[in-house]
Amino acid sequence: MGGMACRPVSSGSDAGEVVLYCAQDQVVAEPLLAAFTRQTGIRVRTVFDSEAVKTVGLANRLLAERAHPTADVFWGNEELRTRQLAAAGVFRSPEGWWSFGRRDRCWVVRSGASGPVDRSSRPFTPPETVAALTNSTWRGQISMAFPLFGTTATHLLALRQYWGPEGWTVWCSALAENRPFLEEGNSQVVRRVARGEALLGLTDSDDVRAAVREGLPVQSLPLGDLSLSIPNTVALVARPDGIHPQAETLVAYLRSPEVASRLVTEGALEPGEVPIPSGLRPDWNRLVAELEEGVETLERIFRR
Repeated sequence: MGGMACRPVSSGSDAGEVVLYCAQDQVVAEPLLAAFTRQTGIRVRTVFDSEAVKTVGLANRLLAERAHPTADVFWGNEELRTRQLAAAGVFRSPEGWWSFGRRDRCWVVRSGASGPVDRSSRPFTPPETVAALTNSTWRGQISMAFPLFGTTATHLLALRQYWGPEGWTVWCSALAENRPFLEEGNSQVVRRVARGEALLGLTDSDDVRAAVREGLPVQSLPLGDLSLSIPNTVALVARPDGIHPQAETLVAYLRSPEVASRLVTEGALEPGEVPIPSGLRPDWNRLVAELEEGVETLERIFRR
């Protein structure tokens, strides 16, 4: 699900507005922000990221602007880059950010899909674990987002910690040799599977929900023990002139049950009654410390 590319924004915000850097999908975020303005009278100037570089583009922009920040608030849609920014001193304090809600990493398959080898009418059985994506059965049958950005990068880096760098690098190399379709984003993963061009996709639950709402013939299936839950995050950006009250008002709004409920209704978050899957539980501090090394390996293996 896409957003528009970043546009220039003048530094700082006046008394009646707040500047938001937003990695949440534009189509989902804009109605919520319009409701906030109606309720409070506070205007929100929003910079969205493109899906291809979520959430890395905004994270890099915030890092580059540390000395002269433009944003007042950051609304992220995955945890790793938010923790990276917190560790780099971008926020009011290392604890100056909050998480809420969640989506889950999942498989996406066509509704009623058949097996990968004989394509018979037998029920489709996905791999028991992402580790099996290197099996020859899935050669040329897998779709995934380009793994330098967004939730796919976070998921693969969490797997690096779980398996250890050496075993993980071997797995990544074998996965690349299996010729997966590398997409611009998770929604493109879902669409390729919907078109029948790939039997299996590695994506996020909200992208599958959005496709189902559009009438596409897809469904999500659980990933099992190597899944990853992905919260939204919101943070106050550290500014030399202090935190604007409008920014705190916006953060409180984004953390509110009203917003969480709307995000669930829009399919952007999992409903509260959906059980949290067993899955990866990363050591986030270590993941941030090893981020650059892990990304360099991904770039070397998957570069196009």
